[in-house]
Amino acid sequence: MSILADVARIAGVSKSTASRALSGRGYVSEDTRRKVEEAAAELGYVVSTAAASLVTGRTRNVGVVIPYINRWYFGEVLEGIEASLIQSGYDLTLYRLSTDAELRRRVFDYFLVRKRVDAVISVAIALSPHEVQMLQALGKPLVGIGGIIPGIPSLSIDDVETARLATEHLISLGHRRIMHVGGDQFEQMDFRVHSQRYLGFDRALRDAGITVDDDFRAAEFSIQGGHDAGLAVLGDPRTRPTAIFAGCDEIAIGIMIAARQLGISIPQDLSVIGVDGHPLAETFGLTTVVQHPGAQGERAVELLLGQLESTPAPPPDEHIVLPTTLSVRSSTAVRREVEAPAS
Repeated sequence: MSILADVARIAGVSKSTASRALSGRGYVSEDTRRKVEEAAAELGYVVSTAAASLVTGRTRNVGVVIPYINRWYFGEVLEGIEASLIQSGYDLTLYRLSTDAELRRRVFDYFLVRKRVDAVISVAIALSPHEVQMLQALGKPLVGIGGIIPGIPSLSIDDVETARLATEHLISLGHRRIMHVGGDQFEQMDFRVHSQRYLGFDRALRDAGITVDDDFRAAEFSIQGGHDAGLAVLGDPRTRPTAIFAGCDEIAIGIMIAARQLGISIPQDLSVIGVDGHPLAETFGLTTVVQHPGAQGERAVELLLGQLESTPAPPPDEHIVLPTTLSVRSSTAVRREVEAPAS
């Protein structure tokens, strides 16, 4: 008698039911799945993914392509993806794409087209029509995170409206000398995140009838980048803004550190708001627009499994705009009237 048959006997189910419960292929009730898994654990039985792949043609492995692995947002998205895939019985293979065009071509033309992954999730990477068509022709479902990708389901926050919300919060507190410290407008990420956030900032100012001559500074998306920009922007009290909208929480935290080094009180002298919901935001008392990146990863897996498991699949061009949440802390306050410095 095979070990699988022993598992079925102990769980009190048929061999085919035990196989479905352990492989994740086909429906079984949660109670039955639990009984089969307990019986398998008792016998030390592990399903051979290689054997299952030969039978089903599926690897139960999902490829994730991503531009960075050492930045907080991307790490949080990955955690959400990984947790959801493991819970659903899938493995994950990670491919980091740099700006090297040849490396990108090899990943798509060689690694992803081989029978190593069943599907692909693209994080903040705008897939080309050729890449989409090539993978779809091989029967590999795709989902994108970060912006609209024609031909596949995708999801993102609305960067324009998120930036507008952050800026309107500063305006509502009476600030008029407001600056945006964000990503370099000439070195865009895919989906033009930097320019989209500047656009939302600019629209909020225009709608409020506010004109600011010096309204932008470029900064690397890091605490060090924010610190460097903060020292440059805040050094002269005659041109110093009363409020800053930072392109991400890490930039905002760097600006706050620079302000304190310069003897600038937050929020009495300077209000700062960011975007992300970084864990350090609470530590620094940073007001931020939370974008829930882990939930973005979980939602992407949900869309992908809808295609893989033959449940009602999303429309090919469906784009889901995910909500953001304003979290007000102590880094923003009503603008304080200050006497102009003596000339």
